Amino acid sequence: MLKALRKSLAILATLAVTAAAGQASAATLINGAGATFPYPLYSKWFSEYAKIDPSVKFNYQSIGSGGGIKQITAQTVDFGASDKPLSDAELKAAPGKLLHIPTVMGAVVVTYNISGVSKGLKLKPEDVADIFLGKITKWNDPRIADDNPGLRLPNAPIIVVHRSDGSGTTSIFTDFLSGVSSEWNGKVGKGTSVKWPIGLGGKGNEGVAGQIKTTANSIGYVELAYAFENKLPTATLRNKSGNWVEPSIQSTSAAAAGAVKNMPADYRISLVNQPGKNAYPIAGFTYLLVYQQQKDAVKGKKLVEFLNWSLKNGQKLAAPLLYAPLPENVKKMVEKTIRTIK
Repeated sequence: MLKALRKSLAILATLAVTAAAGQASAATLINGAGATFPYPLYSKWFSEYAKIDPSVKFNYQSIGSGGGIKQITAQTVDFGASDKPLSDAELKAAPGKLLHIPTVMGAVVVTYNISGVSKGLKLKPEDVADIFLGKITKWNDPRIADDNPGLRLPNAPIIVVHRSDGSGTTSIFTDFLSGVSSEWNGKVGKGTSVKWPIGLGGKGNEGVAGQIKTTANSIGYVELAYAFENKLPTATLRNKSGNWVEPSIQSTSAAAAGAVKNMPADYRISLVNQPGKNAYPIAGFTYLLVYQQQKDAVKGKKLVEFLNWSLKNGQKLAAPLLYAPLPENVKKMVEKTIRTIK
Protein backbone atom coordinates (compact mmCIF):
# COMPACT_ATOMS: atom_id res chain seq x y z
CA MET A 1 0.00 0.00 0.00
CA LEU A 2 2.88 2.33 0.89
CA LYS A 3 4.44 1.55 -2.50
CA ALA A 4 1.18 2.43 -4.25
CA LEU A 5 0.93 5.69 -2.26
CA ARG A 6 4.49 6.64 -3.21
CA LYS A 7 3.71 5.91 -6.86
CA SER A 8 0.59 8.13 -6.67
CA LEU A 9 2.56 10.94 -5.05
CA ALA A 10 5.25 10.65 -7.72
CA ILE A 11 2.60 10.90 -10.45
CA LEU A 12 1.04 13.95 -8.73
CA ALA A 13 4.46 15.59 -8.40
CA THR A 14 5.13 15.01 -12.11
CA LEU A 15 1.76 16.50 -13.00
CA ALA A 16 2.45 19.50 -10.76
CA VAL A 17 5.83 20.11 -12.42
CA THR A 18 4.27 19.73 -15.86
CA ALA A 19 1.48 22.17 -14.95
CA ALA A 20 3.95 24.65 -13.49
CA ALA A 21 6.09 24.41 -16.62
CA GLY A 22 2.99 24.95 -18.73
CA GLN A 23 2.05 28.02 -16.70
CA ALA A 24 5.60 29.37 -16.91
CA SER A 25 5.74 28.97 -20.67
CA ALA A 26 2.20 30.34 -21.10
CA ALA A 27 3.38 33.40 -19.18
CA THR A 28 5.92 34.33 -21.90
CA LEU A 29 4.28 37.60 -22.86
CA ILE A 30 5.98 39.67 -25.55
CA ASN A 31 4.84 43.28 -25.69
CA GLY A 32 5.08 45.46 -28.76
CA ALA A 33 3.77 48.85 -29.85
CA GLY A 34 3.79 51.09 -32.88
CA ALA A 35 2.58 51.33 -36.44
CA THR A 36 -1.11 51.07 -37.31
CA PHE A 37 -0.12 50.61 -41.00
CA PRO A 38 0.65 46.83 -40.66
CA TYR A 39 -1.80 46.14 -37.78
CA PRO A 40 -4.28 44.02 -39.82
CA LEU A 41 -1.42 41.74 -40.89
CA TYR A 42 0.31 41.62 -37.51
CA SER A 43 -2.99 40.65 -35.84
CA LYS A 44 -3.29 37.75 -38.28
CA TRP A 45 0.33 36.73 -37.73
CA PHE A 46 0.01 36.72 -33.94
CA SER A 47 -3.20 34.64 -33.99
CA GLU A 48 -1.70 32.14 -36.47
CA TYR A 49 1.56 31.90 -34.54
CA ALA A 50 -0.33 31.14 -31.30
CA LYS A 51 -1.44 27.87 -32.96
CA ILE A 52 2.19 26.95 -33.65
CA ASP A 53 3.63 28.00 -30.30
CA PRO A 54 0.94 28.35 -27.62
CA SER A 55 3.64 29.05 -25.02
CA VAL A 56 4.09 32.64 -26.22
CA LYS A 57 1.56 35.46 -26.35
CA PHE A 58 2.02 38.69 -28.29
CA ASN A 59 0.41 41.86 -27.01
CA TYR A 60 0.61 44.57 -29.68
CA GLN A 61 -0.62 48.13 -29.17
CA SER A 62 -1.44 49.84 -32.48
CA ILE A 63 -0.57 53.40 -31.39
CA GLY A 64 1.32 54.76 -34.40
CA SER A 65 4.98 54.63 -35.43
CA GLY A 66 5.91 57.68 -33.34
CA GLY A 67 4.66 55.99 -30.18
CA GLY A 68 6.40 52.74 -31.12
CA ILE A 69 9.75 54.50 -31.57
CA LYS A 70 9.35 56.25 -28.20
CA GLN A 71 8.43 53.03 -26.37
CA ILE A 72 11.20 50.85 -27.80
CA THR A 73 13.72 53.65 -27.07
CA ALA A 74 12.45 53.78 -23.47
CA GLN A 75 12.53 49.93 -23.37
CA THR A 76 8.95 49.77 -22.10
CA VAL A 77 8.16 47.20 -24.84
CA ASP A 78 10.02 44.18 -26.23
CA PHE A 79 9.75 45.40 -29.83
CA GLY A 80 8.63 48.51 -31.64
CA ALA A 81 7.03 48.89 -35.05
CA SER A 82 7.46 51.73 -37.52
CA ASP A 83 6.86 52.49 -41.19
CA LYS A 84 9.50 55.19 -40.94
CA PRO A 85 13.15 54.13 -40.72
CA LEU A 86 14.77 55.72 -37.70
CA SER A 87 17.12 58.65 -38.25
CA ASP A 88 20.75 58.54 -37.11
CA ALA A 89 19.78 60.75 -34.15
CA GLU A 90 16.92 58.41 -33.16
CA LEU A 91 19.21 55.37 -33.35
CA LYS A 92 21.81 57.17 -31.26
CA ALA A 93 19.18 57.99 -28.61
CA ALA A 94 18.44 54.28 -28.07
CA PRO A 95 20.26 52.64 -25.13
CA GLY A 96 21.46 49.75 -27.33
CA LYS A 97 21.83 48.84 -30.98
CA LEU A 98 18.38 48.81 -32.60
CA LEU A 99 17.84 46.69 -35.70
CA HIS A 100 15.32 47.41 -38.44
CA ILE A 101 13.59 44.16 -39.47
CA PRO A 102 11.52 44.75 -42.64
CA THR A 103 8.35 42.64 -42.50
CA VAL A 104 6.34 43.52 -45.64
CA MET A 105 5.70 46.45 -47.98
CA GLY A 106 2.51 48.46 -48.26
CA ALA A 107 0.88 51.24 -50.24
CA VAL A 108 -0.36 54.51 -48.78
CA VAL A 109 -3.45 55.45 -50.76
CA VAL A 110 -5.26 58.71 -51.34
CA THR A 111 -8.86 57.93 -50.46
CA TYR A 112 -11.96 60.09 -50.73
CA ASN A 113 -15.68 60.48 -50.14
CA ILE A 114 -17.02 62.73 -52.92
CA SER A 115 -20.75 63.29 -53.38
CA GLY A 116 -21.80 61.61 -56.63
CA VAL A 117 -18.36 60.04 -57.29
CA SER A 118 -18.09 56.41 -56.14
CA LYS A 119 -14.82 55.59 -57.91
CA GLY A 120 -12.42 56.49 -60.74
CA LEU A 121 -10.75 59.68 -59.44
CA LYS A 122 -7.36 60.47 -61.00
CA LEU A 123 -4.94 62.88 -59.35
CA LYS A 124 -1.57 64.26 -60.40
CA PRO A 125 1.02 64.23 -57.55
CA GLU A 126 1.41 68.02 -57.64
CA ASP A 127 -2.38 68.42 -57.32
CA VAL A 128 -2.40 66.13 -54.26
CA ALA A 129 0.23 68.42 -52.72
CA ASP A 130 -1.79 71.55 -53.56
CA ILE A 131 -4.94 70.03 -52.02
CA PHE A 132 -3.07 69.34 -48.76
CA LEU A 133 -1.50 72.83 -48.92
CA GLY A 134 -4.99 74.33 -49.18
CA LYS A 135 -4.33 75.78 -52.64
CA ILE A 136 -6.91 73.62 -54.45
CA THR A 137 -10.07 74.10 -52.43
CA LYS A 138 -12.98 72.88 -54.63
CA TRP A 139 -13.60 69.46 -56.14
CA ASN A 140 -14.51 70.96 -59.53
CA ASP A 141 -11.26 72.95 -59.75
CA PRO A 142 -10.07 72.79 -63.41
CA ARG A 143 -6.81 71.11 -62.37
CA ILE A 144 -8.78 68.12 -61.05
CA ALA A 145 -11.62 68.28 -63.57
CA ASP A 146 -9.27 68.25 -66.60
CA ASP A 147 -7.90 64.84 -65.52
CA ASN A 148 -11.38 63.46 -64.83
CA PRO A 149 -13.61 64.31 -67.81
CA GLY A 150 -15.94 61.37 -67.11
CA LEU A 151 -16.70 62.34 -63.50
CA ARG A 152 -19.32 64.82 -62.26
CA LEU A 153 -17.22 66.59 -59.66
CA PRO A 154 -19.29 68.80 -57.32
CA ASN A 155 -18.80 72.51 -56.72
CA ALA A 156 -18.06 71.72 -53.09
CA PRO A 157 -15.23 72.52 -50.67
CA ILE A 158 -12.56 69.84 -50.26
CA ILE A 159 -12.26 68.69 -46.64
CA VAL A 160 -8.76 67.40 -45.89
CA VAL A 161 -8.27 64.65 -43.28
CA HIS A 162 -4.80 63.82 -41.90
CA ARG A 163 -3.26 61.97 -38.97
CA SER A 164 -3.22 63.63 -35.56
CA ASP A 165 -0.69 61.22 -34.02
CA GLY A 166 2.96 60.46 -34.78
CA SER A 167 2.69 58.22 -37.81
CA GLY A 168 4.87 56.24 -40.20
CA THR A 169 2.02 56.43 -42.72
CA THR A 170 2.35 60.22 -42.48
CA SER A 171 6.11 59.91 -42.90
CA ILE A 172 5.69 57.95 -46.16
CA PHE A 173 2.96 60.32 -47.42
CA THR A 174 4.86 63.52 -46.60
CA ASP A 175 8.04 62.02 -48.09
CA PHE A 176 6.03 61.61 -51.31
CA LEU A 177 4.64 65.17 -51.15
CA SER A 178 8.12 66.60 -50.46
CA GLY A 179 9.41 64.84 -53.58
CA VAL A 180 6.71 66.20 -55.91
CA SER A 181 6.27 69.73 -54.54
CA SER A 182 9.10 72.12 -53.70
CA GLU A 183 6.58 74.33 -51.90
CA TRP A 184 5.48 71.44 -49.66
CA ASN A 185 9.11 70.51 -49.03
CA GLY A 186 9.96 74.09 -48.03
CA LYS A 187 6.88 74.93 -45.97
CA VAL A 188 5.90 71.61 -44.36
CA GLY A 189 8.51 68.93 -45.05
CA LYS A 190 8.34 65.28 -44.05
CA GLY A 191 8.20 63.26 -40.85
CA THR A 192 5.97 61.28 -38.52
CA SER A 193 4.36 64.54 -37.36
CA VAL A 194 4.19 67.76 -39.39
CA LYS A 195 2.44 71.10 -39.03
CA TRP A 196 -0.49 70.58 -41.37
CA PRO A 197 -1.55 73.72 -43.29
CA ILE A 198 -5.23 72.65 -43.18
CA GLY A 199 -7.49 69.77 -42.30
CA LEU A 200 -9.09 67.59 -39.65
CA GLY A 201 -7.04 65.14 -37.59
CA GLY A 202 -7.77 61.45 -37.06
CA LYS A 203 -5.94 59.07 -34.74
CA GLY A 204 -4.42 56.07 -36.49
CA ASN A 205 -5.24 54.74 -39.94
CA GLU A 206 -8.54 53.68 -38.37
CA GLY A 207 -9.36 57.23 -37.29
CA VAL A 208 -8.60 58.77 -40.70
CA ALA A 209 -10.62 56.10 -42.54
CA GLY A 210 -13.52 56.65 -40.12
CA GLN A 211 -13.46 60.44 -40.64
CA ILE A 212 -13.45 60.10 -44.43
CA LYS A 213 -16.28 57.56 -44.36
CA THR A 214 -18.52 59.91 -42.38
CA THR A 215 -17.47 63.25 -43.94
CA ALA A 216 -18.88 64.19 -47.35
CA ASN A 217 -16.40 65.62 -49.90
CA SER A 218 -13.38 64.64 -47.84
CA ILE A 219 -9.96 63.36 -48.86
CA GLY A 220 -7.19 61.73 -46.83
CA TYR A 221 -4.50 59.06 -46.82
CA VAL A 222 -4.45 55.57 -45.29
CA GLU A 223 -2.73 52.24 -45.81
CA LEU A 224 -4.42 50.27 -48.63
CA ALA A 225 -5.92 47.59 -46.34
CA TYR A 226 -7.81 50.23 -44.35
CA ALA A 227 -9.42 51.68 -47.49
CA PHE A 228 -10.42 48.17 -48.58
CA GLU A 229 -11.81 47.27 -45.12
CA ASN A 230 -13.89 50.46 -45.02
CA LYS A 231 -15.03 50.11 -48.65
CA LEU A 232 -13.45 53.47 -49.50
CA PRO A 233 -12.36 54.24 -53.08
CA THR A 234 -8.71 54.96 -53.87
CA ALA A 235 -7.36 57.54 -56.30
CA THR A 236 -5.31 56.54 -59.32
CA LEU A 237 -2.06 58.54 -59.26
CA ARG A 238 0.37 59.54 -61.98
CA ASN A 239 3.78 58.08 -61.24
CA LYS A 240 7.31 59.31 -61.95
CA SER A 241 7.26 57.66 -65.38
CA GLY A 242 4.09 59.58 -66.31
CA ASN A 243 1.74 56.58 -66.10
CA TRP A 244 -1.55 56.43 -64.21
CA VAL A 245 -1.22 53.68 -61.59
CA GLU A 246 -3.70 52.18 -59.15
CA PRO A 247 -2.50 51.00 -55.73
CA SER A 248 -2.10 47.22 -55.57
CA ILE A 249 0.27 44.49 -54.40
CA GLN A 250 1.76 44.39 -57.90
CA SER A 251 2.32 48.16 -58.20
CA THR A 252 3.80 48.24 -54.65
CA SER A 253 6.22 45.43 -55.59
CA ALA A 254 7.05 47.32 -58.80
CA ALA A 255 8.00 50.36 -56.68
CA ALA A 256 10.43 48.22 -54.72
CA ALA A 257 11.94 46.40 -57.70
CA GLY A 258 14.55 49.01 -58.56
CA ALA A 259 15.22 50.28 -55.06
CA VAL A 260 15.99 46.91 -53.48
CA LYS A 261 18.81 46.22 -55.96
CA ASN A 262 20.82 48.68 -53.87
CA MET A 263 19.31 47.83 -50.49
CA PRO A 264 21.47 49.20 -47.65
CA ALA A 265 22.52 46.77 -44.93
CA ASP A 266 20.30 48.55 -42.37
CA TYR A 267 17.26 48.59 -44.73
CA ARG A 268 16.70 52.32 -44.30
CA ILE A 269 15.41 53.17 -47.76
CA SER A 270 12.53 55.16 -49.25
CA LEU A 271 10.25 53.56 -51.85
CA VAL A 272 8.32 56.72 -52.80
CA ASN A 273 8.42 58.16 -56.33
CA GLN A 274 10.44 55.26 -57.69
CA PRO A 275 11.00 54.96 -61.45
CA GLY A 276 9.26 52.15 -63.29
CA LYS A 277 6.30 51.95 -65.65
CA ASN A 278 4.03 50.23 -63.12
CA ALA A 279 5.49 51.61 -59.87
CA TYR A 280 2.93 53.02 -57.44
CA PRO A 281 4.41 56.30 -56.11
CA ILE A 282 3.50 56.09 -52.39
CA ALA A 283 4.89 52.82 -51.03
CA GLY A 284 7.14 51.79 -48.19
CA PHE A 285 8.57 49.03 -46.05
CA THR A 286 7.24 48.56 -42.55
CA TYR A 287 9.69 47.47 -39.86
CA LEU A 288 9.88 45.77 -36.50
CA LEU A 289 12.43 47.47 -34.23
CA VAL A 290 14.37 44.99 -32.13
CA TYR A 291 17.42 45.34 -29.88
CA GLN A 292 20.35 43.26 -31.11
CA GLN A 293 21.25 42.46 -27.50
CA GLN A 294 18.15 41.11 -25.77
CA LYS A 295 17.84 41.75 -22.03
CA ASP A 296 15.58 38.72 -21.41
CA ALA A 297 17.01 35.47 -22.84
CA VAL A 298 13.65 33.63 -22.85
CA LYS A 299 11.75 36.47 -24.55
CA GLY A 300 14.65 37.06 -26.94
CA LYS A 301 14.66 33.41 -28.05
CA LYS A 302 10.88 33.43 -28.55
CA LEU A 303 11.04 36.70 -30.49
CA VAL A 304 13.75 35.33 -32.82
CA GLU A 305 11.66 32.20 -33.43
CA PHE A 306 8.68 34.37 -34.34
CA LEU A 307 10.76 36.59 -36.65
CA ASN A 308 12.03 33.51 -38.51
CA TRP A 309 8.46 32.20 -38.82
CA SER A 310 7.23 35.56 -40.15
CA LEU A 311 9.92 35.43 -42.82
CA LYS A 312 9.42 31.81 -43.87
CA ASN A 313 5.67 31.30 -43.28
CA GLY A 314 4.11 34.68 -42.54
CA GLN A 315 4.88 36.16 -45.97
CA LYS A 316 2.18 34.08 -47.66
CA LEU A 317 -0.42 35.71 -45.39
CA ALA A 318 0.53 39.20 -46.64
CA ALA A 319 -1.09 39.32 -50.09
CA PRO A 320 -4.65 38.35 -48.99
CA LEU A 321 -4.52 41.39 -46.67
CA LEU A 322 -3.18 43.63 -49.48
CA TYR A 323 0.45 43.86 -48.32
CA ALA A 324 3.31 43.02 -50.68
CA PRO A 325 5.65 40.24 -49.51
CA LEU A 326 9.36 40.98 -49.20
CA PRO A 327 11.48 40.51 -52.34
CA GLU A 328 13.64 37.35 -52.24
CA ASN A 329 16.96 39.21 -51.99
CA VAL A 330 15.64 41.21 -49.01
CA LYS A 331 14.38 38.03 -47.29
CA LYS A 332 17.89 36.54 -47.52
CA MET A 333 19.39 39.70 -46.02
CA VAL A 334 16.83 39.73 -43.19
CA GLU A 335 17.59 36.07 -42.34
CA LYS A 336 21.21 37.06 -41.72
CA THR A 337 20.18 40.10 -39.65
CA ILE A 338 17.93 37.97 -37.41
CA ARG A 339 20.88 35.62 -36.75
CA THR A 340 22.79 38.55 -35.19
CA ILE A 341 20.21 38.98 -32.39
CA LYS A 342 21.72 37.76 -29.12
